Amino acid sequence: MDEALRSLTERLRVEAGSSPVYGRLVATDGLDELAAVLTEPGQPLWARELAAFRLGVAGDRRAFETLVLLLNHRDPPRCASAAHALARLGDPRTARAAAALATNELRVAYALHPVRLLVALRAPESVPALITTLERRLRPHDPYRKVALACVEGLGELGDARARSVLNEALAHPALAQAAVHALARIPARR
Repeated sequence: MDEALRSLTERLRVEAGSSPVYGRLVATDGLDELAAVLTEPGQPLWARELAAFRLGVAGDRRAFETLVLLLNHRDPPRCASAAHALARLGDPRTARAAAALATNELRVAYALHPVRLLVALRAPESVPALITTLERRLRPHDPYRKVALACVEGLGELGDARARSVLNEALAHPALAQAAVHALARIPARR
């Protein structure tokens, strides 16, 4: 059992209580059985999360919609497990969905995991979405410094020259300055 699945199952075991469904969902190898949990009415959130995670890491695209909803959840552990599964799912819609969530100002409080997912995906949408999100976080008194820092670090990891301008702006923000210096150092010099 990989670390992400172990962490997820430990967290969800508590939520599931004594439900026999929990053990069945952890043990089954039946992808159709897991997919049914996503469409059956009345399923608890923990069951949907467990089924979607297992389907996602197995590359079954039936998990996509549920994982995207969980990626934007108010509970950070749910977001993290959804991001992990989405990174392994291999669905071409993932980058667009993550970019939409990362740049949605109404949900910026939950943008940390979509930002990290965009970095992991290295998709064409990644750099533009991170630049947009970071530009908005550079406003005075913005409360979402973790999101801004994830953008700075991610842009450095991606090493795309398009990020140079916004990273230079981030240098003026004490909470981001050191990370911005490191990120700028990872961008190849102009020719």
